Amino acid sequence: MPASSYLGRFAPSPSGPLHFGSLVAAVGSYLQARALGGRWLVRIEDLDPPREVPGAAADILRTLERYGLLWDGEVMYQSQRHDRYQAVLESFARRGLTYHCQCSRARIQASGGFYDGHCRDLGLSAKGCAIRLRLTAPVYYFEDGIRGHIEVPGALATEDFILKRRDGLFAYNLAVVIDDADCGITQVVRGADLIEPTVRQITLYQLLGAPVPEWLHLPLALQENGLKLSKQNHAPALSSEQISQTLWQALHFLGQQPPAELAGDNKEALLQWAIRHWQQHKIPTQSQILSLSRQG
Repeated sequence: MPASSYLGRFAPSPSGPLHFGSLVAAVGSYLQARALGGRWLVRIEDLDPPREVPGAAADILRTLERYGLLWDGEVMYQSQRHDRYQAVLESFARRGLTYHCQCSRARIQASGGFYDGHCRDLGLSAKGCAIRLRLTAPVYYFEDGIRGHIEVPGALATEDFILKRRDGLFAYNLAVVIDDADCGITQVVRGADLIEPTVRQITLYQLLGAPVPEWLHLPLALQENGLKLSKQNHAPALSSEQISQTLWQALHFLGQQPPAELAGDNKEALLQWAIRHWQQHKIPTQSQILSLSRQG
């Protein structure tokens, strides 16, 4: 794609402070955009208030600034876009693309872990129900910028997935696609833990009549026990000190080869080097164990 048309983004959830794993995603998406002469947006995915930590959104933005990852334009907040999500849901309903479902998680687990369409033709009312997509044209595969051709399990691709939860909260897949489509995101650069939902998101792009972005899924930073670094797994917050050293480590994690002397105190020089020397083909496809003691 022409460099001037590139538009990327970083979209953290405010369920805690940024950690090394989220820094890898931020750095990867930032450098992909900047190396191509494009723009880089930030969106706060405050879609799930019960999981939100007070003050986390502001802390995330301060951390990005502290690490020199400066975004373009205004920060988008999903909590301010509920009317837009609801409007899309209502348009889907008018097209006969949704229905109400009362199935519990326990029932779905008992039937093999994937929803079997039990409520599809029951004509249930909205009370106490989730809203599911009536899926008629499933997507089974997509092309990834570093991993190539990716196929997902048929059961996941063909499942009528949730668009709005029983508790009234909008589903991640719906919100993220509407947001990225409205912004005109041309490539989604994110962690490999989000590979499987990609086919569902492509389906929603198609139903919206919006261009489908390119995809690039970065390797995950794993703990010694094999679990990914995450807020749920109590990954330590990024340090406000030794910033250049931590950025250097993130670049090395992404397969780049920054000079050792740039692991000092000048994060601006390190980021400028990284933009000039960014090489997508060097990004590893495999997630990697990261010793927590190595973080700055």
